[in-house]
Amino acid sequence: MLIELIVSLLIGICLGTFTGLVPGIHINLVGAILISLSVKFAPIINPIYLVIVIVAMAITHTFVDFIPSIFLGCPDTETELSILPGHEMLKQGKGYEAIALTLYGGLAAAIILILVSFPAVLIISKAYAFLIKGIAYILIVTSLFLICLEKNKFSAFLAFSISGILGLCALNFNVKEPLLPLLTGLFGSSMIISSIKEKVKIPKQEITFPKITSARPLFGSLIASLLCGFLPGLGSGQAAILGTTLSRPGRKSNSLTKNKEKEEFLFLLGATNILVMGFSFISLYAISRTRTGAAAAVMEIIGELNTPSLVLILGIILLSGVIAFFISIFLAKRFAEKVSKIDYVLISKIVLIFLTIVVLFFSGLKGFFVLVVSTLVGIYCISLKVRRTQMMGCLLLPTILFYLMN
Repeated sequence: MLIELIVSLLIGICLGTFTGLVPGIHINLVGAILISLSVKFAPIINPIYLVIVIVAMAITHTFVDFIPSIFLGCPDTETELSILPGHEMLKQGKGYEAIALTLYGGLAAAIILILVSFPAVLIISKAYAFLIKGIAYILIVTSLFLICLEKNKFSAFLAFSISGILGLCALNFNVKEPLLPLLTGLFGSSMIISSIKEKVKIPKQEITFPKITSARPLFGSLIASLLCGFLPGLGSGQAAILGTTLSRPGRKSNSLTKNKEKEEFLFLLGATNILVMGFSFISLYAISRTRTGAAAAVMEIIGELNTPSLVLILGIILLSGVIAFFISIFLAKRFAEKVSKIDYVLISKIVLIFLTIVVLFFSGLKGFFVLVVSTLVGIYCISLKVRRTQMMGCLLLPTILFYLMN
């Protein structure tokens, strides 16, 4: 059994490294494939091994995904906020340091998650029972709060509203894998096209190591992630903004102007992504609700979690997190050594073509249409000079309306 556990862990880490490095290939797609395998080979494969694969893949993906996000400008929804401070540090020759900050945050979060997991079970179960009837209003208040944090509140509201309407249309357009073209356009191809237009040139990168001097980002990340871990529609992006506000309440929140603030934010974002993913499994155990694709896949395979399964998942999170940390550090160093020598505009064009092919393959012509529209919306929202997390209105607005009508 031990050999099977180790093999499952390593398979998950390899899959997570692949999905993290290749833009457009999300863990949800691989999770869907694994679910189909669990049905087809149910008599042969112990479902717990597939669960280990999914959890290890999800955690590894969360670490590795910052590499293309910062070096190539191809963010996933969990890493799109790293573009701003991360890309600025990349243009200063500190891309490796930017990635290292997110990795240190993620590793610290994986350890903290183990320490707070069972208290979190009690908090989530009690809070959910109390808040379930008012989820729509909580999401409305949270969305308005995030909009009010912006310097240009009207532009932020506009970005939220436009992306929300787009999300409603895309999710009701009968598209296969609708989130793929929707989120790829809003957070991926729009940023790539903007980079091509600006003809970004990447300087030689320095291999420098960050110094973490404050635990405040971890505190803010922990509180915000716990909230977003069981509320639908709120993800890592919103948790990172809330965490920043909690950890630095006196700071103007529209921009990150000081290097120390950028470093703290990247550390916080890395921690938040791991915590939100971890709390999604804890939420599955505590309230039988899923908040990430990985948790949904686990529920599809084995149903509700029992205590031994949760303990196993927490152990896999810690193990895969430690291994993924060292893999990501190694890969980030290789990228840092090579990125200044490549034609960045050419690479951006190749990635853009690849993303288009992926969308066509998984979502068809309707998906391609959604990709084009969401890319245009994304470019427009970028021009508004507000946080790109406002474009998560594409999921928040449909979620709010769903709970208001039910």
